Amino acid sequence: MLSLNSLRQGFETLLEVITAAIVAALTILIVCGTLFRYAGSPLVWYDEVASIGLVWMTYFGSALAALKGAHIGFPGVVNALPPNIRVAATVFSEACVFLFFGLMAYAGLEVLLILEGMTLVTLPAVSVQLTQSIIPLGAVLFMLAEAMRLPDVMRDARGSGFVDHEVREALAELEAEQDEAPAHKTHRAAHGEPRLGDAS
Repeated sequence: MLSLNSLRQGFETLLEVITAAIVAALTILIVCGTLFRYAGSPLVWYDEVASIGLVWMTYFGSALAALKGAHIGFPGVVNALPPNIRVAATVFSEACVFLFFGLMAYAGLEVLLILEGMTLVTLPAVSVQLTQSIIPLGAVLFMLAEAMRLPDVMRDARGSGFVDHEVREALAELEAEQDEAPAHKTHRAAHGEPRLGDAS
């Protein structure tokens, strides 16, 4: 049976791959659009498709940021609260997030029903329902990301408090470097490599 950490890592990888693919596709589209316009044959669908791609990238990137806890927050303010109030504030905050994105998913589905039969102006073969499906999909992805991160959030709320995402990443990198250093020293000693400061 898959653990929550395994599911979270798999979900994170999936979001990273999709977001990177959209960024790459947008980059190619922008370069091609610029070249075609410079050549005097602009792509009529360029602007519409590029704007839709930007929206899709934003929704997937937002879910990825939620999974990593990278959205803007005020951990210092919450950490200053007494532990019991901090937990209550965290529960209230998470409830607001789930309520907002739950309503967003519901409203997004309602919008899709209204858009039935509509197509893009410059690409009549593409349904507007397909392009706007990112609204409910993005909301669901965000809620999944929050749900997977929720155990860590509640642990931090009950413990010593929250650590900023960038600080947490920097500490993890520092830890990894410290773990590599003894292994590197052992490797050099095993192969008889001189250490810095050894007499020649």
